[in-house]
Amino acid sequence: MQESGETSGTYHGMSSDNIKGLVLALSSSFFIGASFIVKKKGLKKAGASGVRAGSGGYSYLYEPLWWTGMLTMVVGEIANFAAYAFAPAILVTPLGAVSIIISATLAHIILRERLHMFGILGCILCVVGSITIVLHAPQERQIESVAEVWDLATEPGFLAYAVLVLVVVFILMVNYVPQYGQTHVMVYIGICSLVGSLSVMGVKALGIALKLTFSGTNQLAYPQTWVFAIFVVSCILTQMNYLNKALDTFNTALVSPIYYVMFTTFTILASVIMFKDWAGQNGSQIVTEMCGFVTILAGTFLLHKTKDMTDSPSFSFSRTPRHSNMEEFDLEGAPLVNQELAHTS
Repeated sequence: MQESGETSGTYHGMSSDNIKGLVLALSSSFFIGASFIVKKKGLKKAGASGVRAGSGGYSYLYEPLWWTGMLTMVVGEIANFAAYAFAPAILVTPLGAVSIIISATLAHIILRERLHMFGILGCILCVVGSITIVLHAPQERQIESVAEVWDLATEPGFLAYAVLVLVVVFILMVNYVPQYGQTHVMVYIGICSLVGSLSVMGVKALGIALKLTFSGTNQLAYPQTWVFAIFVVSCILTQMNYLNKALDTFNTALVSPIYYVMFTTFTILASVIMFKDWAGQNGSQIVTEMCGFVTILAGTFLLHKTKDMTDSPSFSFSRTPRHSNMEEFDLEGAPLVNQELAHTS
């Protein structure tokens, strides 16, 4: 238990693997934050000449700008993929707060989606919370083979979590997407976040397998490696589809923070269940990490709240047109579907 005592002073004893994971995670956040903006511009451009993604269209697949944003996101996801191979999810995932700051700032400059001064305070809170978690994060668990990860993934606790997630996602897709997908951002983002928590566990398993393979212990001969790979591809395709719908239907400054909060919450929960990240930590460290996470939640809530204060007097996860002559008002605060209806009326 010497390792546990060592982690009590985490800012003195971060392992080299944790530092590598930290650098990779920060790089990932910069690329992913920028990709939200580029993809959003591509979606808006494609929607002007075809069926919007939020309405079930796929015209964005023919838009070069969308593919540029997609490529930027892929670069960020590769860095994120590598980060999970070196550091625990409870360290890597909260650093997605940096992508919120990048996304909100660029949306303010490029997309003219206004960032209130209290939104800047929200960004600062996200950074403070992330730093708190990083300084008290557990060390990466030492795993010798992908078969060991498979054993963790097939334990009753994680299996129960995975089954529950799949059931909830199925219910959302069948019962809630057709009725509430266009008006309630939580539907699309809920699907992305729940599926994302499972995909991160698969990504971490693949990252560990590749890291061990490159270090001389071939893991590609294990069938579990390929099962994880197929599972990850399926999850990512699902996430991409519903994230595109969310971005095309709702404001970027609304989608990014909510997606971050839900995705991070479910990913940390999944990691704690599967990899038992808190097993080697004491109560003080765990409470400090949770306080850091609550600080991030406060920052993202402030970003969302001040966005409503800027563009609309009401606070709601759904927006509807309020004026008969829409062209006299700033439409950036409403879902893009409502903007399209406004401009065609």
